Amino acid sequence: MKHDEFVGAVQHRAELASRGEAIRATRAVLTTLGERLQPGEASDLAGPLPMEIDVFLHQADSGQLFDYDDFVQRVSERASADYADAAYYAQVVLDVVDESVPESELQDVTAQLPGDYDDLFELVGSDDYY
Repeated sequence: MKHDEFVGAVQHRAELASRGEAIRATRAVLTTLGERLQPGEASDLAGPLPMEIDVFLHQADSGQLFDYDDFVQRVSERASADYADAAYYAQVVLDVVDESVPESELQDVTAQLPGDYDDLFELVGSDDYY
């Protein structure tokens, strides 16, 4: 998937008003995910993504431990969104990531995260959007 397709998919599915908002949401989610993953896993997940998108994972300070609520709070702050919107943006971005990377990559990601992160992958592989 190319950069414009990725951003367009996020914008459309999250019902964001502009490409800038979609990029901000994508940056917020992938930077935060990159912080939570181990360094090698963040790089592995970034590999198949468009260059303009993978940078968010590569530049993250990987290996931090924080729970799902902290994850969503970080996304919320970075995306300038309320908690509920940030949680939904995270689900949407990861659904688009799922379409862009081999299935095994997302399985490796979910294997690193505790059960409280299950909501993050609620939309992955789904056609259901609010």
